[in-house]
Amino acid sequence: MPQHLQPQVAEIQKDLAQEQLVKQLFKEQFQSNEEVICHAPGRVNLIGDHTDYNNGFVLPAAINYGTTIAVSRRADNTVKVYAHDCDQQTNKFSLDDICFDQQMMWSNYVKGTLQALMNKYPNIKGANIVVTGNVPQGAGLSSSASFEIVLLKAFSQLYKLNLDGINAALIGQQAENNFVGCNCGIMDQLISAMGQQGHAMLLDCQDLSFEDAPIPDDLTLFIVNSNVKRGLVDSEYNLRRQQCEAVAKYFAVATLRDVTLAQLMAAKEQIEPVLFKRAKHVITENARVLASLVALKNNNMAAISQLMKDSHISLRDDFEISTKEMDGLVNIIDSVLGVNGGVRMTGGGFGGCVVALVPKSLVAQVKSVVNDNYEKRFNLKPNIYLCEATQGAFR
Repeated sequence: MPQHLQPQVAEIQKDLAQEQLVKQLFKEQFQSNEEVICHAPGRVNLIGDHTDYNNGFVLPAAINYGTTIAVSRRADNTVKVYAHDCDQQTNKFSLDDICFDQQMMWSNYVKGTLQALMNKYPNIKGANIVVTGNVPQGAGLSSSASFEIVLLKAFSQLYKLNLDGINAALIGQQAENNFVGCNCGIMDQLISAMGQQGHAMLLDCQDLSFEDAPIPDDLTLFIVNSNVKRGLVDSEYNLRRQQCEAVAKYFAVATLRDVTLAQLMAAKEQIEPVLFKRAKHVITENARVLASLVALKNNNMAAISQLMKDSHISLRDDFEISTKEMDGLVNIIDSVLGVNGGVRMTGGGFGGCVVALVPKSLVAQVKSVVNDNYEKRFNLKPNIYLCEATQGAFR
């Protein structure tokens, strides 16, 4: 088989295996066949962190790790869900009485998503659902958005709803914000719904317009989970949002999207130093995202390398959400890549993953240097995921 086709064949085999598993599990759980099988991908953000809730720009890619579900209609309003990867638990509830569940936290993603869907489509009925996925939990690769989008895709097929990817993303975000209680932006849901194979997506979080950015064929999305326990992420995330909002308020604008670097620099003496640093990260990060789109289109690896490096430094020094382990991982990978690829921390911060764009010819070397050095230095085992940019559920 030609070498360039091997990854695609491996992907198809992996997808078929997930499909077979979910079919088999559905039959075991409900003694019948499913009506619909759907899949939605997780995502990695190549550049543009903490810009989304500031109405800025982000550059995520949908990845070939995701959530697969099998569903069939019910005549009543009961929803019965079997979650294979959540200790094989089953949750049952009525669409007429949706309550937050403190015991089975995963079930709140189903409840919140269906409650938000019913605001738009009040006449849907219940369903039997089996869900399984291979997005690494807690790594910041958006298993929750993948779960919400796959549910919306399945229900739109099951009940013939006229639901497009952008509206699905908005419903998924609404579920997280209003039911689950996570004040996230729109990026995760939108890329899971509307990602394009072989491309990243430049998304404008202000008007939800987007442009596909080609990822050169010879690059691998190389993701490493630092396995740093992300203890501070919720409280610090909310604090960073408040700090950004405070600077926007100072300039009497809705969000930092409407503040230029020149305006910020001119007001440096009037703004509290910590708030100045937070705003500086967001404003410069927006510029880096836009420059990254151009660099990808021109296959300019030296520019991508520098932009990702500058992004990491900004997240470390101005936004202060990196950790010594994340910084160490970035340095280890950068020692191999130099100007031939880019690497940075990605996601909410205080742990989670680093993302690298690695030429296929250097993948084995980068893998080996991470495995040889990270655990030795930080006493933590890294998890490495080699990913391709894949298709969104609604694309």
